This record gives sequence, structure tokens and C-alpha cells, in this order.
Amino acid sequence: MRTKVTMQDVADKLNLSKNSVSQALTGKPGVSEETRRLIVRTAAEMGYTYAKRQAAEDAPSRTGSKRTVALIASDYAFSMKSFFGDIYLSIDKELNRRGYGLVIQSISPEQAASLALPSFLQDRSVDGVLILSHITTPYIQAVLNTGIPAVLIDHHHPALQADTILTNNRFSGYEAIRHLAELGHRDIGFMGNIRLSPSYYERLEGMRLAAFEFGLELREPWLITDAAEDSESVRDRIKALPALPTAWFCINDGFGFMVTSALQQLGIRVPEDVSIVSFDNGYLSRLATPPTTTMDVNLPLYAECAVERLFGRMDDPEQPMTETLLPTSLLVRASTGPAPAGR
Repeated sequence: MRTKVTMQDVADKLNLSKNSVSQALTGKPGVSEETRRLIVRTAAEMGYTYAKRQAAEDAPSRTGSKRTVALIASDYAFSMKSFFGDIYLSIDKELNRRGYGLVIQSISPEQAASLALPSFLQDRSVDGVLILSHITTPYIQAVLNTGIPAVLIDHHHPALQADTILTNNRFSGYEAIRHLAELGHRDIGFMGNIRLSPSYYERLEGMRLAAFEFGLELREPWLITDAAEDSESVRDRIKALPALPTAWFCINDGFGFMVTSALQQLGIRVPEDVSIVSFDNGYLSRLATPPTTTMDVNLPLYAECAVERLFGRMDDPEQPMTETLLPTSLLVRASTGPAPAGR
């Protein structure tokens, strides 16, 4: 059986550093044109395959042109204007600092279903791609199959072999419930749709972990895991419950805002009767009355780590895949208070 030739094999053959070989094969500065051609020719003779190799051979013709990274996301992710806008601006800033341009593309449900890739991925005219949040697993796999260096942001899946930058959703969910438990709450509900993203499912897992540690009983009627992100629907789900918990953990700030509004429409005070904790620290958590206690996601750090990981992958495509978990911080606002007496 033929052994796969690696970048290190090429470096050993020429008695050069692996970094020099990487620079040559990716068309980056750092080696002379003569050395670059030698490395490319030797790699080809040894049977080394690298998806970017042809681009590296064409690199001299690109001198003076700005290299580009793509950011793609679903229509749903684009609709989350606070989250997407903040992370887009941070990524754009990081890339500009490195002399790269940024192209963004929204992926519709129809494009995702048909695996229709944007032209810049089909013709490989970008140097790397950042995939924000969940699209579909087959679609993301199709992007990865292009061989363009890629990093997933705020999403992962066992079937996808790619570098990922994630919120530590389980520990963050745990911290949200710990805060409520320390305020004396023992009857806590969950509001969201865990099917929209693995990250949402992991936040529920964090809630279960905290409940186990603090001896809380999670009652199934209060664990609403298939909620539609719609104000009227949320109000109807809450209104249909025979009894209410003293606190809700909401999967994101949108649901936090809607739960607060629904409770108030039903004559229930926040936080005197029911406390609310949400997730993301988006504008809706600040717009709510009262402002919502939330788990703050550091989006500039997200962008910095994602760009750093992408450049590492572009420099050395053979390094092991990594999964980076970023912490959140609890922002205590006026939506949480002590559990009502007698509950």
C-alpha cells in the first residue's frame, strides 16, 4: 500500500524546513523564486498532493493583488443582525490587519439543500473560508471537500473534520443555572429550539449538568426544546402550562426577550415572580424591560481566534484539527432576583 507523502517528507528530501516548504506551496513570501520552483517540482515528483499547489505555482501572477478570505453563513445566521454584524466587523478588522480582503455570502435553504456552492468556492478564487454557525452538515462537508482551508465558527459536528472555534456552551449553560440556584430557584424552565444548532443542544446539556450537581429536579413540561422563535407562539406555550417555574433559562436573547414579554402580558412580574437568564449579550438583552441577565459571548475574541486558526491552517494544511472552546461571562442585570418566598 502506497504511503501518503507529507509536507515533512518533501522538506526532508530537500533538507529544508517544513515552514519553507509550506511558504513555497502556498505562494507566500519567505523563499526565493528558485527555491519555490524546486520545492514545487520535487513535491510533484514525490506524489505530494496539496489542493493549493496549483495556486502556489500561479502565485507570481497574483503579485500585487489582495488575497481574500470568504465568510459564509445561512440566511438564518444573517438574520441575527447583532450576532452576525458584530462578528463580521471583527473578522473584517482582523483580516485587514493582515492585508487580506473579505467576501461574504448568505446561503439560502434552497442552496443548502441542493449543495450549490458560491462561485468563489467552485473556482477556488479565495484563499480560505470561515463558516459561521450551522448551515447543514452535507453543505458544510461540500465546502470542506473543495480543499480550501476552512474554519467553523460557532458550530461543530462529529461528521465534520475541520478546525472549530466554539463557545463553551455546556459550561456556560451550567453557569446560568448556577446563578439561578444561588438565588434560591429550584423550579427552572428551558425555552428554545435545540434542533437549530448543536450549540443550543449543548446549552441544555449544561443545564442538566448543573441540575445534577445542585440537586434540582428538571420537570419535562418546563423543558420546551422545540419552541418557535415567535412572540405569539412563546406566549401560547407558556400560557398552556398548568404551573410556571420561578425562572427560565432561554437559549438566546431573542427567546429571553419574548419570554419576558409573554410573562408581562400574562400579568407576571419579572423578576419579582419569575427570573430570566438568556444567552449571547445581544441588543435584545439590553432592549428588554427589565434588561436581561445574559451569558456574554466575546465576539471580537471569536474573530481573532478564528482568523488565527485559519491562517495556521493555510500555512500548514497537515497539522492536526483543533477545537477551541471560548469561555463566556455572566452579566447580571435586572431580570434575575431571589426566588419568590415559598417556592
